[in-house]
Amino acid sequence: MNITFRQLSYLLALQRTGSFSRAAEEVCVTQPALSMQIRELEDQIGQPLIERRPVRLTRMGRLVVARAQRIEAELAALEAEVRRGGGQVNLGVIPTIAPYLMPRALPALGPGLRLREARTETLLAELEAGRLDAALIATAEPDVAEEILFEDRFLLAGAPALLALNRGLPPEALDPGELLLLDEGHCLADQALALCGLARRAQPFDLGAASLATLCALVGQGMGLTLLPELACLRETTPEIALMRFDKEPSRQIRLVRRRDADQDDWFTGLAGTLRAAGTGLVAEVRARFP
Repeated sequence: MNITFRQLSYLLALQRTGSFSRAAEEVCVTQPALSMQIRELEDQIGQPLIERRPVRLTRMGRLVVARAQRIEAELAALEAEVRRGGGQVNLGVIPTIAPYLMPRALPALGPGLRLREARTETLLAELEAGRLDAALIATAEPDVAEEILFEDRFLLAGAPALLALNRGLPPEALDPGELLLLDEGHCLADQALALCGLARRAQPFDLGAASLATLCALVGQGMGLTLLPELACLRETTPEIALMRFDKEPSRQIRLVRRRDADQDDWFTGLAGTLRAAGTGLVAEVRARFP
């Protein structure tokens, strides 16, 4: 029997996508090439692994997929250990943290860091696949080991005249028609909605804003209000934008996560310490400037 990792990876892609065409696209081969490798794997096993119409795993296919997933995880862990042993750490960071925290932290992190900016769900998938060693996120997630670094509080941002009309109000009392949020899928938008007790459908405008810079530009033109994390305050505020703190300040916890089965050597402890120092220093500056 001569089963290859390529054959197993193609089977895993087929299991994830449920389609020969989408699986071929995922692994960057033609559909006939993928189908041939699946056929050869079935010949090696001596049993069908896939029911073709509709595409679904047979009982033996499920058993092979379970083993292949363990092999894939072990290989990813091995690659990560070799990479870190050579002094390289692959770090993922969400977009509402990266442009504000990383310029402060990078000088202390050294040349071995490789940075990847993406949304939370993408970073977690790449962490699980072993392409990332750690991720800097702002939500509690299951099945990862985490180190909470610091608290990042939310301020209300708006043009001075509009902000004055909302002074003293708690987040849940804000007018949903005035609140501008990031595009759906950003965890910061979900956190803001939860704080204000709102649903996405309650928002009058579908702005599709992908960055806090875009939101702040709109806010500065008097188009509405937004919740701005402390991390972003120094960079995103302009003379056209005023900030207001709430009496009971809502916040998010910034955390560094890694796979539970990954080794926790000095690299993770050191990375957490450096990011914590940079983050606490930055929010301290913001709190002094915007008390």
